[in-house]
Amino acid sequence: METKQYKIGYTDGVYDLFHVGHLNMIEAAKKRCEYLIVGVHSDEVVYQYKHRYPIIPEAERARIVGAIRGVDKVVINEVRDKLTLLERYHFNVVFIGDDWKGTERWNNFEKHLGKQNVDVFYIPYTKGISTTDIKKKIMNIS
Repeated sequence: METKQYKIGYTDGVYDLFHVGHLNMIEAAKKRCEYLIVGVHSDEVVYQYKHRYPIIPEAERARIVGAIRGVDKVVINEVRDKLTLLERYHFNVVFIGDDWKGTERWNNFEKHLGKQNVDVFYIPYTKGISTTDIKKKIMNIS
C-alpha cells in the first residue's frame, strides 16, 4: 500500500448543489491522506454565516458526500472553528481551497493549528464552477 503524506485529513464545506469543484477538493485531499474525514456544515451553521439556508437539507448533503469514494467518514458540523473540530476528530492536516489562502481567518487558523502540529494544505480552487454560479444559471433559466 502506498504511504501517504498524512494519516488523518479533514476538510469541510456546505456541499449544496454538489458539483465537480467539490469532487476535485475531496479527491485531491484523499490523495494526500490515509483517512479522510469530511465535515458537512449543518443547516443552522450555514444560516449563521450566509444568512440563508442551503437548498439541500444537511442529512441529504451528508449522504451524498458519504457516498463518494475516498470519504472515510462524514460528519455534520454544528461549528466551523477548526480548533474545536481538531479536538473532536484528531486530524493532522486540514484541506482548504486556495482561494482562502492569505485571508485573516486562515492565517489565524494556520498559526493556531501549527502549534498543534496540524498542517493547513491549500488545494487549487476549481475555476469556472461554484454553487453561486449554478444558482444564477438556474435563476436565469426560469
